[in-house]
Amino acid sequence: MSVSVDAIVALLSLISLEVILGIDNIIFISILADKLPAERRDRLRYWGIGLAMVIRLFLLTVISWILKLDTELFTVFDISFSGKGLILLAGGLFLLYKSTKEILYKTEQEEHNDESKIEKIHGSFKKLLSEIIILDLVFSIDSIITAVGMVQELWIMYTAVIVAVGVMLLASGPISRFILKHPSLKILALCFLMMIGLSLVAEGLHFKIPKGYIYFSMAFAFFVNFIQIKKIGKKF
Repeated sequence: MSVSVDAIVALLSLISLEVILGIDNIIFISILADKLPAERRDRLRYWGIGLAMVIRLFLLTVISWILKLDTELFTVFDISFSGKGLILLAGGLFLLYKSTKEILYKTEQEEHNDESKIEKIHGSFKKLLSEIIILDLVFSIDSIITAVGMVQELWIMYTAVIVAVGVMLLASGPISRFILKHPSLKILALCFLMMIGLSLVAEGLHFKIPKGYIYFSMAFAFFVNFIQIKKIGKKF
């Protein structure tokens, strides 16, 4: 089977998009993995990212059902709601709740809890994995519908998902260790997740916020934080 230049361009574009969208998953998983002992963090990351791939590949097999999620179900105050919109709303609210809760824990409670109390706050592996699956599902549905809007060939979608997840697995370790090493970056990452949660809620209500604005602003914030860390002499 010959592959056209257009197909290659579409594949590379979709891989890039999947990797960018996967940054949200990596950050969320990294924050939750911090609740586990060091020897179990990698296992949670691999499971979380691996399940993201499984969910996306499964959704591609039921692509006709996924496309129906864009169909209007009902209208409230002149705002129409579809299956996709309800999922984005629920996922965005969940992400806002989790991010706010984690910021509160990192900034307020962690300083006033002894080691035994902190262990009680930490979640179990299964509980944390279930939270990751919820966000994996939300991000996956958004990702698949976006992919369908870009390309028509299923093989390009399958290949892009598999390659993007492979890149995410390779990058998740360094990104996770970098974020968890610096407390200020943890808070910044959680604020980033809050922005993503807000954008999901807005998208569910048909107020589209270009993701480029969000990613650029957060990249700039990370860059400024990077300079501050370097200036005070911390090693990377």
